[in-house]
Amino acid sequence: MEAIAKDPKTGTGKKPKGSGRRLYTDENPKDTVSIKFATVADAQATARKVKRINKPFARKIQILTVLEQRAKVAGKTKQAQIAKKAKEDIRAKNKKRKT
Repeated sequence: MEAIAKDPKTGTGKKPKGSGRRLYTDENPKDTVSIKFATVADAQATARKVKRINKPFARKIQILTVLEQRAKVAGKTKQAQIAKKAKEDIRAKNKKRKT
């Protein structure tokens, strides 16, 4: 008789053997920051939101990098430039705070 392995604990990022479930699931959707870049206004609004949210420096940079890369691949260079500028602003602000 074969023992059936139980599902891994929530938050480990693993999926059960032989399961079609996603490898990584969003464990805390309330913490997720939505990213919009369809229009220039969407990209600007997202950049403003990221600048004001209460998240660590690295997380803000990570969010804006995702926005920049996705916009670049989609051929939306103006939106990618907005994300890049927002990253520079955050870096400058962070550097000023450290000195």
